[in-house]
Amino acid sequence: MAVSERFNTNPLPPPVAERHETATTRHGHVDRDPYAWLRDPNWREATRDPSCLSSRICRHLEAENAYTDSVLEPAADLRTLLYEELKARLKQDDGSVPFPDGDYLYYQRYMEGGQHPMYCRHRKGSDVEEILVDGNREAGSSGYFRVARCRHSPDHRLVAFTADRNGSENHELLIRDPETGSDLESVATSAHGDFVWSADSRTVFYTVLDEHHRPNRVLRHRLGEDPKNDALVYLEPDPGFFIDLDKTESGRFIVITARDHALTSELRVVPARSPTDDPIVIATREPGVDYSIGDDDSRILILTNADGAEDYKISEAPLETPGRAHWRDVIPHEPGRMIRRLVLFRDFFVRLERVNALPRIVVRSSSSGEEFEIDFDEEAYDLGISRGFEYDTTTLRFTYSSLTTPPRTFDFDMESRERVLRKEQEIPSGHDPADYFAHRFNATGHDGVEIPVSVLRRHDVEADSTPPLLLYGYGSYGMSIPASFSPNRFSLVDRGFIYAVAHVRGGMDRGYRWYRDGKLENKANTFKDFISAAEALIDRKYTVGGRIVAHGGSAGGMLVGAVINMRPDLFGAAVAEVPFVDVLNTMSDDSLPLTPPEWVEWGNPITDEEACRRMRGYSPYDNVTAQDYPPVLATAGVSDPRVTYWEPAKWIARLRTLKTDDNPVLLRTNMGAGHGGAAGRFERLDEVALIYAFILRALNRGDMTQGTRP
Repeated sequence: MAVSERFNTNPLPPPVAERHETATTRHGHVDRDPYAWLRDPNWREATRDPSCLSSRICRHLEAENAYTDSVLEPAADLRTLLYEELKARLKQDDGSVPFPDGDYLYYQRYMEGGQHPMYCRHRKGSDVEEILVDGNREAGSSGYFRVARCRHSPDHRLVAFTADRNGSENHELLIRDPETGSDLESVATSAHGDFVWSADSRTVFYTVLDEHHRPNRVLRHRLGEDPKNDALVYLEPDPGFFIDLDKTESGRFIVITARDHALTSELRVVPARSPTDDPIVIATREPGVDYSIGDDDSRILILTNADGAEDYKISEAPLETPGRAHWRDVIPHEPGRMIRRLVLFRDFFVRLERVNALPRIVVRSSSSGEEFEIDFDEEAYDLGISRGFEYDTTTLRFTYSSLTTPPRTFDFDMESRERVLRKEQEIPSGHDPADYFAHRFNATGHDGVEIPVSVLRRHDVEADSTPPLLLYGYGSYGMSIPASFSPNRFSLVDRGFIYAVAHVRGGMDRGYRWYRDGKLENKANTFKDFISAAEALIDRKYTVGGRIVAHGGSAGGMLVGAVINMRPDLFGAAVAEVPFVDVLNTMSDDSLPLTPPEWVEWGNPITDEEACRRMRGYSPYDNVTAQDYPPVLATAGVSDPRVTYWEPAKWIARLRTLKTDDNPVLLRTNMGAGHGGAAGRFERLDEVALIYAFILRALNRGDMTQGTRP
């Protein structure tokens, strides 16, 4: 059966985007863009209110949605089946393990049928629950709603939360009285989402977005006062830096961090008990020097890459003199051991490391310096540390999962070294890890580098070159892709798919060098590594060329777009969620929120001719050519301020115009959501069901019912 025959053979006509060529000269080279008109001059307003989008563009996006529905019409029953089985794996009345804080236990939970989490507490020794924020009630009939952060005041009398009501990531900051359930104040409507209470429970620090949607200001609000008079605590002058807010584990300091994508950071602290004090700079910014801090009774501890410690080290300094001149190493730099996180307690500090692309937890006594590693058995797995609210405790909470094992939350006593299982994610429809096999191997890259590849399959699916395979990748910003559990992917694996992750350069899976060798002038390594991983999977007989699905989102969508330009023969389908595919045009537009901050990641094509040439050489939109392509599904969100809707819209239009095959090229735009897609948990499952239905039809597995294997 021809690929096109696996979809609707008589769909609606595909939308034909109008062509209005725009010519832009960059460093003497003329770049022509026939679809630049899809960028609405009113796009900023449209992110907040999609009804502001121009009618012409809106009609085009809606026509693309209608065409996608038409092409996938034969998969409608399959999509419904997929949605129901995805939903059946989701425990609907689920909740987190409570965190103790003073007389209370705080937790999140979902109610049966609820789309959004509820933020709750009860007193220790009591079962009487207080609902602090009910996401379902807050959402009402809104098409989009998400709580970014919810925090109670130190005296437990108030709760503050930030809410995004349209997917634009413009958050409202609200202060609520839990006793009455009434909102006392709406502090801001263009907040970034992060905020911190001071120790007096009467002052809130929060971050505000500028006109370019960049978090560049920290304001201080005193309860009961007019927010218009909130004091400016810090203004970041460099558009390449973002700022965020946090508090040290001890609660002693409010921390203002300014950081860029080149791993340059600068921290200021305000004593939580003296919120009107001026911020104190820990160490002035130096290009390429990154650091974060915690504190105990007599010192601060600094996680940093200073002095050439590219995989990070831990230093200490006196509380009274925290500057660089006083930093002394506690945990020296060890190449190949990437220290990703530092969490402090009164008597211990814990570091989360990554070695050979796998995480590990190391606990160290603050007094004796004795340390030990917490052991795990599986070949590939993921770990996460939960910080909690209590500093004076010997309990460390962490979560373990793997490709086969659902998340397990443990409380670990750092004195006795005993671990207690507090929760294991329940899969209501059933899941037996013994039915599956997961392992990791290294693929050899084009330059001889060993690229880790994680693989998941059923035991009864043989590696005999016949199974279809989904290969996922990202490879940007130093983000590592964990070998973690996802119940959703078993809708493919239980239908005979093999699932694989290529841990390509551009992430930090193997340390800082792994990141550095996949950015700027080395960006092509990201794409070549993904292709090398695909070829290695074929060589090992996991699959064959033409039966691999390339999958990625955001910058991972750029990866997908690049590899199907370079080696379309390898892939039987491609899924690019909110893909960053119009790289050259986006990085040349300094009015976009992420452009100046990301010049250190990709290069600045405005001022740097070589960077411009490089981007022109790999930008997926600029390298679509007259050749056969696999079936493609792209997604977008009108409210997305990170990857704007017109990037995938332009890419799909150009693909459809230039490709030489009859495979479907589809775009699904959420007209009321942003970068993360739908916010409700069931709405997100519907999006996953659409993607999986497309994949199954493209790889000729669309007739297979739940649980059927080849």
